[in-house]
Amino acid sequence: MVPQPVKAVILLFPITENYEKDRKEEAKKIQENGQEVSPNVVFFRQTISNACGTIGLLHTLASNTDVIKIDGPLKSLLDKTKNLTPEERAKVLEDDEGLAEAHQASASSGQTKAPRADEDVNSHFAAFVEKDGSLYELDGRKPFPINHGKCTDLLKDSAKIIKKFMNRDPDKIEFTVIALSSNQ
Repeated sequence: MVPQPVKAVILLFPITENYEKDRKEEAKKIQENGQEVSPNVVFFRQTISNACGTIGLLHTLASNTDVIKIDGPLKSLLDKTKNLTPEERAKVLEDDEGLAEAHQASASSGQTKAPRADEDVNSHFAAFVEKDGSLYELDGRKPFPINHGKCTDLLKDSAKIIKKFMNRDPDKIEFTVIALSSNQ
């Protein structure tokens, strides 16, 4: 039922104690053992409160410039941040007034009341993309992209990881998955 090919998957999930524990353990393990990350993965750290939806969309678009024509301010932003570290990219986002205005306008125009920037929320967005044959989780709260290994079908392979998120907190039902599909 999902149009193919899928170019990115966005997951909305609850932030729980289990998630926080696993996030920290995963980062420690990768820092100790390392991981291979394709130079074609575009990753932004999230340093702006309650902007995870914007960061998730940014990850999906920045990772698919080969199939999505991007122009205007977003293209300028991606060009400006192309050779920067994730932390430097975050600083550019913090200082980009145009992006802040677009984020606020979009957040306030939806059917659901957007949280204030300083408000605590218990849900978060992360993106999944395929680059150079590997599945990557792009979560701006994490220090780096997570390489989940070989990817042959983005939707099916990301669903396996998403099931782990759901199994980690089986009493939670606040999960939503969105697929970005292409007609190419």
